[in-house]
Amino acid sequence: MYDPKSEHATEFIDHQEILDTLEYARKNKDNLELVESLIERAKDCKGLSHREAALLLECDDPGLVEKMYHTAKEIKQKFYGNRIVMFAPLYLSNYCINGCVYCPYHAKNKHIRRKKLTQEEIRQEVIALQDMGHKRLALETGEDPVNNPIEYVLESIKTIYSIKHKNGAIRRVNVNIAATTVENYRKLKEAGIGTYILFQETYNKESYEALHPTGPKSDYAYHTEAMDRAMEAGIDDVGCGVLFGLETYRYDFVGILMHAEHLEARFGVGPHTISVPRICPADDIDTADFSNAVPDETFQKIIAVIRIAVPYTGMIISTRESQKCREKVLDLGVSQISGGSRTSVGGYVEEETVDENSAQFDVSDRRTLDQVVSWLLDLGYIPSFCTACYREGRTGDRFMSLVKSGQIANCCHPNALMTLKEYLEDYACQETKEKGIRVIERELQNITREKTREICRKNLVEIENGKRDFRF
Repeated sequence: MYDPKSEHATEFIDHQEILDTLEYARKNKDNLELVESLIERAKDCKGLSHREAALLLECDDPGLVEKMYHTAKEIKQKFYGNRIVMFAPLYLSNYCINGCVYCPYHAKNKHIRRKKLTQEEIRQEVIALQDMGHKRLALETGEDPVNNPIEYVLESIKTIYSIKHKNGAIRRVNVNIAATTVENYRKLKEAGIGTYILFQETYNKESYEALHPTGPKSDYAYHTEAMDRAMEAGIDDVGCGVLFGLETYRYDFVGILMHAEHLEARFGVGPHTISVPRICPADDIDTADFSNAVPDETFQKIIAVIRIAVPYTGMIISTRESQKCREKVLDLGVSQISGGSRTSVGGYVEEETVDENSAQFDVSDRRTLDQVVSWLLDLGYIPSFCTACYREGRTGDRFMSLVKSGQIANCCHPNALMTLKEYLEDYACQETKEKGIRVIERELQNITREKTREICRKNLVEIENGKRDFRF
């Protein structure tokens, strides 16, 4: 039976409840009055249930779809304004013992180049990322208890935080590693991680088991209950995601909203972020082998309705997606994007040949970080390198209460401007710097509290004079 407060995966992600929800959405998709009433109610920014959201996703009335998009934009603006947080992935190792059929790291792949970074190689990768201007990383590694034990991950985190090169510093390390024990999650918490991220891939248990035929990841319940163990261990911020295209998008859309509802019901805190990757080509992976590919128009609608249903969550889109696609979804809900990314092990220092490929997936948006920053400025966004909430202890329920009340902007807006100023002074080309300065001057006027505005203005001058790391 469906129970959002249950500790058991098959009860808080109940298969029959998803099927009933999808049937409800199909039956009511043409009830335009009901759909419109849900869109109107969503404007209170308190979210929608998974069943209500499924109905919005199913409705294809052009006028109401446009209203959904407009509402998503309004909600995004209220909670996140025009700030876009920047990050980059850092791949430590692609050794893996799982048999995931959609990932080139699977154990049977004998021609991908296997590699694991030494601590010195990690240092060089981090310096390269710092020299781009990055302050926030997402650590990635395959699941292999021999090559990638938790001790290796912990040592790597310590190395990353220790590196200060010129004005560079990684101020937040998020971690995307395989499901593990409460004890190991406590160790990650003690190491000072930001968000623990784990993608479900698909919430359909039968499909999940077919897609993960071998290895520890094949245990559906252990994987799906990982966020519970992480939060039991004291990790306040967790990030969910599915890989759209493995299962029907409707099923996984409902599944991820049910997972968010479960975390809210059991811990009082929903997911800090929701990621929305789509299946894409990589090494021996051909997307033609997957029949549930999601077209761009549907993908945009998924993002808009997630934003409406879970208004408080950060939404992440990676360089899997093209510049064109990323541009379309920025104002529909996305609040974090990667820039200048490499998905190969050691890829920020080395330029790999095709024969030496160690990448997890092909990157569609290959622009440099500075090009991405310049593009965002042109679109009217504030590229933010802020990590202040994590370092000021505004995590978990403390962060969520500020977001849900709308008060987070009082911190995030000036922090975004100050971290952008750091980037402009230290890393930007002249053209990007000039654009950024104009945006900062414009956005200073939008800081509503006079005292905050004046402190921010003073700090901006201090940054220009060489000081760093101011935050509210």
